[in-house]
Amino acid sequence: MAGAIASLAVLTGFVATLLDRRDFPTLGDGIWWSIVTLGTVGYGDIVPHTAWGRVLGGVVIVFGVTFISVLVATVTSFLLATEQQEMAAQAEEERIAAEEATGAVLSEIVSRLTAIEARLESMTRSG
Repeated sequence: MAGAIASLAVLTGFVATLLDRRDFPTLGDGIWWSIVTLGTVGYGDIVPHTAWGRVLGGVVIVFGVTFISVLVATVTSFLLATEQQEMAAQAEEERIAAEEATGAVLSEIVSRLTAIEARLESMTRSG
C-alpha cells in the first residue's frame, strides 16, 4: 500500500505540474503538494488556484482519505482476527482440558460405584 501511495503521489505531483505551472513550478513542488494532500495534512504552503488544479486536489484528497480509512480498517481487521484466533484456540484447549478432567472424575465415580456394588452384593450373599 505504501508503494501504491508513493506512486500515486509521484503521478499526481507530475499531473499537478503539468496542469498548473504557476502554483507547481517544479516536479518536487507537485510531489510535495501531493504527499501532503494525500496524507490529509494540507500545510497550505502550496495550493492550486486553477480549476483543473482544484479538481485534481479534490481527487487527491478523496484518495488520501480513502487510503487512510482502508489502511486503518485493514490493520484493525488483521489485529482483531489474530486475537480472535488466539482466543478461540485457547478456549478450545480449555474445553478439551475440562472434558478430560470431567472424564477422569466420571471414571473415578464409576470405579467407586462398581466397588460399592460389589461390597453390597458380597454383603447380601453372606447375610
